[in-house]
Amino acid sequence: MKETKQIAIIGLGYVGLPLAIEFAKKYKVVGFDIDKKRINELQTGVDLTQEANLDQLKAVLSSNEGNGLSFSNDLTDLIDCNIYIITVPTPVDHLKAPDLKPLLNASAMIGSILKKQDIVIYESTVYPGCTEEDCVPVLTQYSGLKFNEDFFCGYSPERINPGDKVNTLTKIKKVTSGSTPAIAIEIDRLYGSIISAGTHLAPSIKVAEASKAIENAQRDVNISFVNELALIFDRMNIDTSDVLAAAATKWNFLNYKPGLVGGHCIGVDPYYLTHKSEALGYKPEVILSGRRVNDNMGLFVANKVVKMMIAKDKAIKNSKVLILGIAFKENCPDTRNTKVIDICTELTSFGIEVGVFDPWADKDKVRNEYGITLLDKVPNEKFDAIILAVAHHAFKEINYAAFRDNGAIIFDTKSFVDRSLVDARL
Repeated sequence: MKETKQIAIIGLGYVGLPLAIEFAKKYKVVGFDIDKKRINELQTGVDLTQEANLDQLKAVLSSNEGNGLSFSNDLTDLIDCNIYIITVPTPVDHLKAPDLKPLLNASAMIGSILKKQDIVIYESTVYPGCTEEDCVPVLTQYSGLKFNEDFFCGYSPERINPGDKVNTLTKIKKVTSGSTPAIAIEIDRLYGSIISAGTHLAPSIKVAEASKAIENAQRDVNISFVNELALIFDRMNIDTSDVLAAAATKWNFLNYKPGLVGGHCIGVDPYYLTHKSEALGYKPEVILSGRRVNDNMGLFVANKVVKMMIAKDKAIKNSKVLILGIAFKENCPDTRNTKVIDICTELTSFGIEVGVFDPWADKDKVRNEYGITLLDKVPNEKFDAIILAVAHHAFKEINYAAFRDNGAIIFDTKSFVDRSLVDARL
């Protein structure tokens, strides 16, 4: 392994920032992001993602021990680095096709400053083959260097779980890989120096890429199964949670829960795998059918609530519905690819006035991305329906009985609230 390592982390979101902090405890690290506002916040110890341990962040920012962390949006500050770790987003576009623009732009940027013997490691979720077939040519083009002679690559898929303060970066085993056997070992040792849970050295970059893709595709398919069960049991007037509780008494039953499937991984990553599969001539039926089920759950919730309102002789047009939560999961501010927006859009199409409250979400981001102005608090007024969309702990304290007494229908998508307080649940 190189005796002196200077690491650049490209992209300081939910993945990059925790990684930068951990590496900075042992190495000199520059955290880079094109968002100047984000850089300014981090330099003052502010992290709006709430993923960083702020005490650790401040410690590595002030380190004088030859290691430590600095932040920059100036590419020239990365020139002295010899290991570049790219953690930029890899979303899908409106047609559910992989959007590699952030990844390829980052590759071009790093390629422009790449030096002989440098290593570029990708953590962004991609389809198998993307690193070597899509990213390496960009690095080669912009650097003028030869792959696996002058520079080298690796892939180590991120496994960050936003909002999880137990299964944090160092406590989750890390899959590693490299473009040559020697580089693979070097990269594995690098991550092994900070990951207490250990590492798993994959035999190739493509295997490591595929492992990430199937992790989330597997969860997506399993959740789609219970979501489809929820659709079936709704027609049978059976409570899905009761069925799952009974089935879970068998030792080998996988107890997944129905719900909205959004976020940066489960709702996105399967499309990367299916894209590559279809490019090779095979249409993956199971994965795509699971995606269809999960993508339609927001519409089901909205239409179910409208039907419940009609059954209680409520006028639909100009009625008022309060949605609790817009983050893609509980107790975190992450609103990426949230499926709560599908509920909002469908209800609005009926002429319903929709209000959304989420104490975790960033108001400016929600307004800019989704065009929704979040409420400052739970309004003390009459609603025709309330939809609990996200199981934030804070929502346990809401007086649902008072809203019901005032005529509100309460629908719980998470089976989070006491059953006696809700009219229906998913």
